[in-house]
Amino acid sequence: MDFSKLTDAMASRSYHKVADICDQLMLQIASQGVAFQDEWPYAVHLLGHIYLNDLNSARFLWKSIPVSIKESRPEVTAVWKIGQQLWTRNYAGVYDSIRGFNWSAEIQDFVASFAGKYTRRMLELLMSAYSTISIQDTALFLGMNENDATNYVLQQGWTVDAASQMLTVKKHTVVTEQKIDPSKLQRLTEYVFHLEH
Repeated sequence: MDFSKLTDAMASRSYHKVADICDQLMLQIASQGVAFQDEWPYAVHLLGHIYLNDLNSARFLWKSIPVSIKESRPEVTAVWKIGQQLWTRNYAGVYDSIRGFNWSAEIQDFVASFAGKYTRRMLELLMSAYSTISIQDTALFLGMNENDATNYVLQQGWTVDAASQMLTVKKHTVVTEQKIDPSKLQRLTEYVFHLEH
C-alpha cells in the first residue's frame, strides 16, 4: 500500500486533507480486493474526520473497523472517545479524552492541532452565544483551568469582573461590504425620481 500522500499530508501538517486522502485510498484498495484492515491507520483516519467536524463519517468508519482492531489498538479507541464526546456535546469530556491518553509520536501533533482548533471553535461559540459568562463555565468550554481560561479570553479583549467572577464577551465586529448592482441603483433612482415628479 502506498501511504505516501498521507505521509506527506501528516508531515506538512495539512490535517484538513487527511480524511479525504484516507477515504480515497481505502476505496482504491478495497476495489482491488486487497485485505488492508491489519495495516490501516485507523486512528489517523478517524481523527481526520473528527478534525473536520465530520462526526457522521467518523461514526460510520468506527462501525466498519473490525472488533479485533478495536481491541488490539488502544489509540484507535482513544480517538473514538474524542468523537463520542463531540457527538454528545460533552465539551469538557473532549478535553479529558485528549489529555487522557498517551498519544504516539505519529499522531501527537495531529491531536494537538485538533485541540487548538477545537478551542478556537469553542471560543467562537462562546462569542456568538453569550454577552456575559462565568469564569467557571468559560474554563469548562475551553478545557482550561480558571486562571488560564481567564488569561486566554482577556487576550481576546474580554473583560473580567473579579467580584462576580463574570466575564464580559467582546464580540467581533463584522464588517460587511455591500455591493450595489449599478442596474439596481439606476432603477431605484428612476423610481424615486418618478415618485417626486
